[in-house]
Order: sequence, then C-alpha cells, then structure tokens
Amino acid sequence: MKCTFPIALASLVLAAAPAFAHHSFASEFDDKKPVSLTGTVTKVDWMNPHIWLYVDVKDESGKMEHWQCEGGAPNGLTRQGWSRSSLKAGDEVIIDGFRAKDATTTCNARSVKLPDGRRVFAGSPDDNGPNAKGKQ
Repeated sequence: MKCTFPIALASLVLAAAPAFAHHSFASEFDDKKPVSLTGTVTKVDWMNPHIWLYVDVKDESGKMEHWQCEGGAPNGLTRQGWSRSSLKAGDEVIIDGFRAKDATTTCNARSVKLPDGRRVFAGSPDDNGPNAKGKQ
C-alpha cells in the first residue's frame, strides 16, 4: 500500500501535464501589437496542440531574424484548407499575426498567404484577432 499511493499520484500528475502545457492566447500574445512578416519558411512542425512555422525574415536594416509563429490546431487548420504539405522549407510566405508579449521574435499567426497565393486562416477562434467573436 505504501508503494501504490506514490505511483498512483505520479501517474496522475504525468497524465495531467499536457493540459498544463496548453496556454491561452492572451497569456502569451498581445492583440494590440500586430505584425506582418514576409519571409522564407525554414521548418514546419505540424503537431498538436498547435502547429509552428519557422520563418527567416529580413528586418528594416537588412538583418536576418529567425521567427517562430504559432498556428492553430492541425485538425482546425485542415478544416480551413490547410494540409500537412501546404508549406515546406524554402516557401515564401506572408504571415499576419500578433507579437509575443515578451518581445521575442515569436508571434501567433492569424493568417498566412501560401505560395499558391491563397490566404488561409491560421489562428484559433480564441485569439481575439480581427473578426473574432464579439469583435468587428
């Protein structure tokens, strides 16, 4: 019995860990700091709970910045017209989104203009961006 309780407790904590890893838009991103990025995709991580796009972008002075942009959940993005193969390293994209509150080169992608010219929604319904529930 002495051994069973710690094992059960550890199992419960480990099972709940993914729920704690998920965050709300407002906790990490600032909807008052929009950003528009034009750059080259270096990597795409298509995984739950959010996809991540890694993009090289030149700043105003010509210096290369390495951005990481969080998108919505793969299932939701698939319903918006995305697929796992929509983007690949080397593709030129335009990403509109919102900067991270910590001022790093991190953003929440709201929309992405794909190499074929289509503009697709990339965020989540809770990101408080343009046209979100309750916003006009």
